[in-house]
Amino acid sequence: MQFNQINKFVILIICALLLSISAGIAQHDHSHHEDAPITVGTDALGKVNFPISGSEAAQQHFEKGLALLHHMMYVQAEKEFSALADMEPGCAMAYWGIAMTQFHPLWPGQPGEAELKQGWEAIQKAKSLNPPTEREQTYIAAVEAFYKDWQTIGHKERIAAWEAVQEKIYRQYPDDTDAAAFYALSHLATAPKADQEFIHQKEAGAILDKLFEKEPEHPGVLHYTIHAYDNPVLANRAVAAARAYDKIAPDVPHALHMPTHIFVRLGIWPDAISWNIRSAKAALKYPSHGSISHHYPHALDYLIYGYLQMAADKEAENVLKQILADDNYQKTFISAYALAAIPARYTLERQQWAAAAALEVRSPAAFPWEKFPGVETITHFARGLGAARSGNISAAQKSKERIDVLHQHIVEADQQYWAVLADAQRKTISAWIAFAEDKKDEALRIMREAADIEDSVDKHPVTPGAVLPARELLGEMLLLLNKPGEALAAYEASLKISSNRFNSLYGAAQAAERANNSEKAKSYYSQLMQNCDDATSDRPGVKQAKTFLASD
Repeated sequence: MQFNQINKFVILIICALLLSISAGIAQHDHSHHEDAPITVGTDALGKVNFPISGSEAAQQHFEKGLALLHHMMYVQAEKEFSALADMEPGCAMAYWGIAMTQFHPLWPGQPGEAELKQGWEAIQKAKSLNPPTEREQTYIAAVEAFYKDWQTIGHKERIAAWEAVQEKIYRQYPDDTDAAAFYALSHLATAPKADQEFIHQKEAGAILDKLFEKEPEHPGVLHYTIHAYDNPVLANRAVAAARAYDKIAPDVPHALHMPTHIFVRLGIWPDAISWNIRSAKAALKYPSHGSISHHYPHALDYLIYGYLQMAADKEAENVLKQILADDNYQKTFISAYALAAIPARYTLERQQWAAAAALEVRSPAAFPWEKFPGVETITHFARGLGAARSGNISAAQKSKERIDVLHQHIVEADQQYWAVLADAQRKTISAWIAFAEDKKDEALRIMREAADIEDSVDKHPVTPGAVLPARELLGEMLLLLNKPGEALAAYEASLKISSNRFNSLYGAAQAAERANNSEKAKSYYSQLMQNCDDATSDRPGVKQAKTFLASD
């Protein structure tokens, strides 16, 4: 994706906005132990129209809760539905809403026993109230399908059961926007992670595209459209929805963040940066059970990723300082991922191998890392790769062995997606250990295996991208082995998956230059320079791009 040279005025604005996040942190009351409700009205959350049985006041509460549910602001949605249940205890759909907030179909992790019990009890309460309309009864039946036999039936099977009933509602009520939106969501939730054709995503997207024409301000339509097309093949289809989403919900953290999934896929770094700055600021307004909402570190992870692709390393360092400035984060997989990924990205993207090898494990210490083995591997991956690239083979081997142990825990927890990524991580460390031991053929073989494993699944929405793509590392190894043609192919394959990455562009330019393909070298160096604030960056790639383009 090409775009015009970023001028210094825009960079200054971005930096000023980043500083305002620091001010927001300073003003954040960490002693506050109540979940802040979304204080805006329903009209600032998008437009939903879902008639229920009850008073006019009940209708308003319900539609606000429903809009928040579509925004995946689950904590605030639960508060709204609970307030409705307190106000009108006989409103069955209030309890439907409470049950819907207890499971998060597209997010990593699964609801625990407390959430499952609460959801099941809520849906039984809804049924006991004998909802007067068939439509309400079918919606309640759909959620019941997820919670039924939760003690004995696995999460995947129950998600599939929920999808089956949501599809039935969609077919039964073809003019019901929410029925169609929830079916699209459920269809995305059951999409196979290794499907390179993105069949479920295309099918859900086709439903949502039609809804977008009729309901361009519906929060679920916009939100789920972005999720449907959040992959390297389909991302262009979501640009309109992405650019519309913040306009309907300008104070909702997730609505400000979600468009950047598409901006990252297309490599539009200024927008990825500015929108995540806004999202992070908004997230600080809405703590969760006295902790900083995971929407905040999630936005910071996408933010530092964008800065690093622009070689804006000083700004990236500020983001690192901000994530380390507190330890009171919402204890979820999403928070865990950002806490592990941000320090790893900052060292690995800049090839600061010694710093990567010295990263602190399980930081902050008070966080329940034992619950998230699929995340903890990130730190050990960074440490192991950093150690191997620094020549400390013993330390690298220890990191790899720790990932071996964590991989077993991940498999036992039936988290197959994260097991695939952990396998790629440990193979990558093994490859660079072999390279350091001058076993070049073995190193290359293992590195190819790691790249193939990682590329067998698409990135998860929790992350803007791999902390360092295996295919990109394969390109670097091939370049070090003086195989520029093969290296160029590896870098170009990496760019097809992760568009406009600094290191892949730089590597592709170097490989093309060494292969005497000056036209491609110029193209990649030019694209790299379009991304960067070349007046301030001291990255080697920027310097080499300047030299090459000046001599061309």
